[in-house]
Amino acid sequence: MLISNEKFSSWDERRDLAIPGDYKATLRFSAEHFIDVCQKAINDHGAFFVALSGGSTPKAIFEELCSAQYQPRIDWSKMHLFWSDERSVPPDHPDNNYLMAMNAGFKKERIPKEQIHRMHAEEKLEENALLYEQTIRKELQGRPFDLIMLGMGEDGHTASLFPHTAGLNIKDRLVIANFIPQKKCWRMTMTCECINAAAHIVIYVLGAGKKEILADVLLSPDQFERLPSQHIGTKEHKALWIADTAAAAMLGSCKTRRKAP
Repeated sequence: MLISNEKFSSWDERRDLAIPGDYKATLRFSAEHFIDVCQKAINDHGAFFVALSGGSTPKAIFEELCSAQYQPRIDWSKMHLFWSDERSVPPDHPDNNYLMAMNAGFKKERIPKEQIHRMHAEEKLEENALLYEQTIRKELQGRPFDLIMLGMGEDGHTASLFPHTAGLNIKDRLVIANFIPQKKCWRMTMTCECINAAAHIVIYVLGAGKKEILADVLLSPDQFERLPSQHIGTKEHKALWIADTAAAAMLGSCKTRRKAP
């Protein structure tokens, strides 16, 4: 269900929240939402431009989408894969987001190779970030992404936009190299400007381990430097937060606004 409450008024103009049920119900809801957006995009303009994310929750969603239940309902030949961020490791490294998505099931689907655009973050991050931005502009031809899929870390980061990092304040780029002092490393990431231009933005938050940070992000006054996920969503392009009941446990008493499909 989508829920709202008077105390959410400070963020409700930019965000919707779906709580479909337990972990499995939320995975099913996420898969159905993905397929709905995909089918509508293909019907509208003949292609589906999606940016994937790293993390355990997106991985579970990818596995669900590539399962026998959902795989036949997707026209994989019309899908164009991008990534919202990438670690500075080679594409065969176990921490690589591209590799994770491929191993979660995408590699077995009939997506043309030229429509799979991984981030080359293993070297020359600043140069390759500019090249990735050029690829986005070339492939999308001025269209927004149909869907950008995001997760959220326990510190409130999303993509590789971590608390108190320079990338949070960049407004004239789509993709950047962002230094993460707390991890002592560089990563490539889409910017808030790029993410917030998407037709559909979804942040998936599953599990009891995320209940404190989810409540902090959704219920606290905007603290963009400390909680980067609060950057996501605008009045024109609202972000949909999809959380299971365990992750939403600290959100308090809410009233139903409308039920999810």
